[in-house]
Amino acid sequence: MLRRFCSYYRYYKGLFALDMAAAFFSSLLSLVSPAIVRYILSTALPAGMFVNIIWMLIAVIVIYMIQAGATFIRIKWGHYLGVWMENRMRHELFSHLQTLSFSYFDRTKTGTIMSRITNDLFNIAEVAHHCPEDFLISIATIAGAYAIMFSFSWKLAAISAIPLPIMLIYGIVFNHRLKERNRTIRRTIAEVNVEAENSIQGIREVKSYSREKMQERRFEATNSRLKTSREKMYQTMAEYQTGIGFMRDFYYFMTIAGGIALIAAEEVAVYDLVTFLLYVSVVLPPIDRLINFTEQFTQGMASFERFTEILDIKPQIEDKSDAVPLHVAEGRIDFSDVTFSYEPEEGKRIVIDHLDLHIPGGVKAALVGESGAGKSTIAALLGRFYERDGGSICIDGTDIADVTQKSLHEAIGFVQQSVFLFDASIRENLRYGKADATDEEMWEALRNASMADFVASLPDGLDTEVGERGTRLSGGQKQRLSIARIFLKDPKILVFDEATSSLDTESEKLIQEAFDRLAEGRTSIVIAHRLSTIKDSDIIFVIDKGRVKEKGTHQELIAMNGAYCRLYSLKD
Repeated sequence: MLRRFCSYYRYYKGLFALDMAAAFFSSLLSLVSPAIVRYILSTALPAGMFVNIIWMLIAVIVIYMIQAGATFIRIKWGHYLGVWMENRMRHELFSHLQTLSFSYFDRTKTGTIMSRITNDLFNIAEVAHHCPEDFLISIATIAGAYAIMFSFSWKLAAISAIPLPIMLIYGIVFNHRLKERNRTIRRTIAEVNVEAENSIQGIREVKSYSREKMQERRFEATNSRLKTSREKMYQTMAEYQTGIGFMRDFYYFMTIAGGIALIAAEEVAVYDLVTFLLYVSVVLPPIDRLINFTEQFTQGMASFERFTEILDIKPQIEDKSDAVPLHVAEGRIDFSDVTFSYEPEEGKRIVIDHLDLHIPGGVKAALVGESGAGKSTIAALLGRFYERDGGSICIDGTDIADVTQKSLHEAIGFVQQSVFLFDASIRENLRYGKADATDEEMWEALRNASMADFVASLPDGLDTEVGERGTRLSGGQKQRLSIARIFLKDPKILVFDEATSSLDTESEKLIQEAFDRLAEGRTSIVIAHRLSTIKDSDIIFVIDKGRVKEKGTHQELIAMNGAYCRLYSLKD
């Protein structure tokens, strides 16, 4: 896992080298100033070498300036390194998500995916920048400082080093506890937000059932958990800061006490003690870096593991190496002995059972049946959004498994029951149908979808924002906009999946008229909720438990007095 993580540095080798060089150089420079001070106190000052002292002090200032430059490089370009790696990983992850099949999104929550794209990748970026840098600075500074300190006085260096391992262990343990407390708080805040959001969004139900007090009790229980979590976090913070502050003071105390004892024994000079105190101030920040390093590295690797989990998922549906573009002439559709089951690894739940369904090109076909009969699944299999378990699905005699998915999807236009519109303008949403569509083409599509007059009445016209998921439009307007989008796409085959089932009669009529215009000269499949809307279909298939139970025209099926007749009498 670590090797795979480090492989991303190869894209930015120069930037990584610059960051590490700046960090290492800055660490070495931080060790020079105390040594210069020792030289001044031990040699130059007693000998009255005032010119040397001035040059030494100038050297210290120059060192500080060079350190400032190295710090600027490290902070700016080091963060750039993390951001660029994060950007590459996010692009890689998003591109990979586009290749995954519907089945992955069926079983994975959107919030989980978004957490991978945002939170996890941010943690990875922080690790990519800080961890190598912090580790190098810490080791180089501590090792370098104590190498010099031992060369000056091994006894005082040994005494001053006594608190270091205790500080490090204490800091790592309590830093981990603090992070756990913070994670608990974040989870509890999320629970508080959910409770508040549910209550606010469901305020009509709350009031209509007179459940205000119940909601207050539910919210108060969650709110109390948040208060308790914060109290525990601040208690842990107080313990950590008190303990680490005491140990910092104890570090200074051990150095001072040891220095005084050794000065009294005439084994070190006063200037050595001053130098050691300067080196203590140099060593303490790297100790803090090491304390944070362990927890940050653990979190970053956990985030990277979750990131790679998605990258390692193979798309269930991929183009064959010899796949060819689909060319639709007639638009004839043939399902032959097709079987399909969702989540087969969890005990096959058969949805389509040896289905034989044949639709001539250029006709209007309808699929009817009870909920769960498999109608929408048939449409999804035609678009190859799921892979069939067996049998063949052909368009104009060509198996859809032998053609590129891109050409297949371009050949089929789907009008769904639940229309998804992007949080953008009408113009941008229409261009999903045709990326280079002109305004004239858009207005023509809107006219065909009975939507032009409404859009023209808007102050911003085509530039009107539709809101998140199209919330600024009514259900009927969203459906007509989706039909206009299909007009621009101009596919050879149409699938109309219960697109009017939740609309009022007037909206349904407008959409039906728009669909009829759209269906002219194309093969169309209508999945119907209201059977009265498909009476004029050229052929109607009654689907039951994933099979064709009956087929024929409306009149023929009524005359059979079978399943279709029963459905028609119940629903219409």
